[in-house]
Amino acid sequence: MTKLEREIGGRSLSIETGRIAKQAHGAVWMQYGETVVLVTACRTNTPEDRGFLPLIVDYREKAYAGGKIPGNIFKREGRPSEKETLSARLIDHPIRPMFPKKFPYEIQVYVSVLSYDGENDADVLGLIGASAALSISDIPFAGPIGAVRVGRINGEFVANPTSAQLDDSDLEIIVCGTADSIVSVEGGAHEIAEQVLVDALAFGHERIVELVELQKQLGAQVGKEKIVIETEEAEPALVQAVAELACERIAEANRSPLKEERQARIDAINAEVLESLAERFPDPDAEKLIKDELEALLKADMRAMILQEKRRIDGRALDAVRDVTCENTVLPRAHGSALFTRGQTQALCVATLGTKLDERMADDLQGKRFKSYYLDYNFPPYSVGEVRFERGPGRRDIGHGHLAERALEPVIPTVESFPYTIRLVSDITESSSSSSMATVCGCSLALMDAGIPVKTAVCGTGVGLVKEGDEYELLTDIRDAEDFLGDMDLKVAGTKDGITAIQMDIKIQGLSLDVFKEALDRAKEGREQVLAIMNECLSAARSELSRWAPRIEFVKIDQSKIGAVIGPGGKTIREIEKTGATVNVDEDGTITIASVEAGPAEEARRMIEGITADAEVGKEYDGVVKRVMPFGAFVEILPGKEGLLHISELAHRRVDKVEDVVGQGDRIAVKVLEIDTGGKMRLSHKALLKR
Repeated sequence: MTKLEREIGGRSLSIETGRIAKQAHGAVWMQYGETVVLVTACRTNTPEDRGFLPLIVDYREKAYAGGKIPGNIFKREGRPSEKETLSARLIDHPIRPMFPKKFPYEIQVYVSVLSYDGENDADVLGLIGASAALSISDIPFAGPIGAVRVGRINGEFVANPTSAQLDDSDLEIIVCGTADSIVSVEGGAHEIAEQVLVDALAFGHERIVELVELQKQLGAQVGKEKIVIETEEAEPALVQAVAELACERIAEANRSPLKEERQARIDAINAEVLESLAERFPDPDAEKLIKDELEALLKADMRAMILQEKRRIDGRALDAVRDVTCENTVLPRAHGSALFTRGQTQALCVATLGTKLDERMADDLQGKRFKSYYLDYNFPPYSVGEVRFERGPGRRDIGHGHLAERALEPVIPTVESFPYTIRLVSDITESSSSSSMATVCGCSLALMDAGIPVKTAVCGTGVGLVKEGDEYELLTDIRDAEDFLGDMDLKVAGTKDGITAIQMDIKIQGLSLDVFKEALDRAKEGREQVLAIMNECLSAARSELSRWAPRIEFVKIDQSKIGAVIGPGGKTIREIEKTGATVNVDEDGTITIASVEAGPAEEARRMIEGITADAEVGKEYDGVVKRVMPFGAFVEILPGKEGLLHISELAHRRVDKVEDVVGQGDRIAVKVLEIDTGGKMRLSHKALLKR
């Protein structure tokens, strides 16, 4: 067993190996505070070229890690939660570029959260553990890499802030990198300047260097010899033949501005080249080698066009944004809607307002909580002209939705000032890259269209990179081919005042802070261009809520009267909701009444106030006779509250029989004379009569 420790952010981080999961190709036991994760790395034994990197990253939280029993019907862990899915993506993105190209073995990194102390999130610990497990295994890996969560409290950066500290932080980003470069960045902020973000990355990278050194020490002690990957090289004659047939035609196709036209021309070139060379190169593996060469020519031409000609596939300048159009109120009955189009990327975004009953519950190691604002992102197959089964949201949908949700969160009004549940939905109707940033723009417009008092507009833009050696070019607002064939996808969302969310993925093994700062500045320029167009469409939230949105009122009652409002088995509250209003009762006695029109809400409020009101001595009431007795009548003056109207209090004259004055079901005006300590009331009718 080998164990190494290092202090990071004022707490000890330890890496241990050789005690648990010894049959895995690499396994580490990570502990930070009292949070523990087990990370394993395995590969298959038989190589098989699939044409892509067959990497699987699983991140699973054990309920016992937080002393819980799963709340589902099966009482065991089920499909990954949203938090688990996002954490798996967080780990996948930075380690994926670190493997050799065309790696023929299937790889699985499995992160198990075994203990959670409620203060130190396991996601960053799992990322560090994934790097450590791969580094000591026989799997080729260009690491190690380190990761740190960075916060800022009162202007001071904090490494790996606790859950309590994050409540006071205006910044939360997760930085991952090697000893000399940044590999990935993900997180959100409250409208911070670009330079603040760069300073945060520099702060985080100092801790990353320490973590990389710790893993190198571990590798030096227990690391296995890496397996050698043999790659099949195409024979020179085949390479030359493909180039002669396709080089010029690919260059022409790469300058087709429309996505469909370009792809159709490339598909035709590929088919014709394969047919032409089929007899000349009959080897069974030749077809694959020809396809690889065609893809290499395509990529090389696009990159050369950018680096040498300073132009892009669609003819734009390197810092130009695609044509943008915005429309609002595109759906007549939705509370708020917008259609945002940028080039061939289009998002239909809708805002819906609900009550507290519409909050979304999250139940994980951090505990059960409810979200009054959330965003759902959908990427249907027709958006890219494909056919596939619809199986619900995948990792990509969840990840893109989370990024957009985080980008808009800083401008969403608080529940105290705007007591509604807000649900945003983005349906991508057309896609050519940066659909998550189109979601941010479209949902910002939908919020304003619904009349939700957001602080300001939010928009997002993407920035790409093409880098060969020391030469590089940044691309504002990348499209699909530039994303696929380029080296970086940087997404930055924010307002006119600063950044609210960021996500960076790269396909190369690191990026310097200088290039990153330049990319942030380029993203800001693009963001300002798009914000100007959005403001022309809708510059501020509408002064009134949508006519279809619910109207919400509040009634505060004593907690002891909650049972009276709900009634036995919910009978009373069901009667109240027959008015057409929706009623929700909180444990603190706050009652939320919602209805589309004012009438039902007013009627529900009147009923609730009647149920919860207390009788007062000396006050007059219009009561209903419930029972007639020889000695008097019992009169209900408030819902469920009766008092005795004695026969002597019916009139100034002598009354022989109660029925001579009132009968059961009659309405009668009474005055409360007395309420004893047991709550019994003595009423009088004659006190309201003239002698």
